[in-house]
Amino acid sequence: MKIIFCRWDSICEEGITNAMKRLSYDLVLFDRYFDSVDYDVNYLNALAEEIQKNPDADCVFSVNFQPIIARVCKVFKLPYISWTVDCPQFQLYSETIDYSTNRIFLFDYAQYERFSPYNPNCIFYMPLGCDIDTWDSIKPTADEHKRYDCDISFVGSLYSEKTRYNSIEKELPDEMRGYVDGLINAQLNVYGYNFIEDSISDEWADEFKKYAGWVPLAEDYREDIRAIVADTYIGYKCTEQERIRILTAISDKFKMDLWTLSDASMIPHINNRGGADSNNMMPQIIKCSKINLNLTNKPIKTGLPLRIFDLMGAGGFVISNYQSEIPEYFNPGEDIVLFESVPDLLDKIGYYLEHEDERIRIAKNGYEKVKKEHSYDVRLPKMLEIAGLA
Repeated sequence: MKIIFCRWDSICEEGITNAMKRLSYDLVLFDRYFDSVDYDVNYLNALAEEIQKNPDADCVFSVNFQPIIARVCKVFKLPYISWTVDCPQFQLYSETIDYSTNRIFLFDYAQYERFSPYNPNCIFYMPLGCDIDTWDSIKPTADEHKRYDCDISFVGSLYSEKTRYNSIEKELPDEMRGYVDGLINAQLNVYGYNFIEDSISDEWADEFKKYAGWVPLAEDYREDIRAIVADTYIGYKCTEQERIRILTAISDKFKMDLWTLSDASMIPHINNRGGADSNNMMPQIIKCSKINLNLTNKPIKTGLPLRIFDLMGAGGFVISNYQSEIPEYFNPGEDIVLFESVPDLLDKIGYYLEHEDERIRIAKNGYEKVKKEHSYDVRLPKMLEIAGLA
């Protein structure tokens, strides 16, 4: 199996590359940034040349769907396999997802339900995974234990720098801003069901757009205004508010380490350790933490984010918000612990800090299940089989 892997510095590319090498795929690494996900003449020409140099290639692969790659593969009639790791992903609104050469794999089932009707024979559902063999090879040293040992850790953005809502909030009419505040406060009390998009009308979204400094998508995109407003404006803001609220509640009661590049000055009692490299620091942090916290970005409506597989695949004990797809793959209370409210989360943190044997047992169960069923080494052959290439 010969694969041209178009890499653009996504956090999971290294792990997928490692797995492809272990699986003995003939791998051609095409490491090049594109100036535009749609049109970049230099990138188009370079990828075309790479494909011509490898006429025996079976497919092109990338993390996330990229229209510019789809256009090249269509010309060469070469299968293009992509696997989303982000939600939302604007590129999926591109009409290029309709190409018959695509093999698009989406990790969030709600995302799959939204986009698969546009190309039902070429868009598939596939959960994410983990480079568990590499994580196994990482053993924290004594110095790393001194540096990273902690009761509770969270690695990730607070989303304050990602949400577009913060830059336009003051421009909104009072009534609209009040509705957003009320909608976010309501959503923060509900786990397992994202009702933000269902709670706004097309007319309301069109009105919101007037204040958003909206940059239209390209002409060959299906611009779903209501979905974009719900996810990238209100959804990201909801994620920000949830993370600040939860991390404040935890750090007011327990010792907690936060690894982030976001401004966390509004959380006075948390131990902000700064940024953490996903490949060279995060595994050690996971292995040195008694409790690893997962907080899923709100636009991921049903699926399991990459972070859950990384935490469990590194052998970490995980407490996560409830997502409707989690029980399909893991047994709550046996492989992973789920919370359904902030008081519930605080109670469970206190309990598992005091019950080490249970904590270790659950972490081991979760690790074994990821290793057996959810590693990249398991996912990739299945993906190629579904794509009709194995």
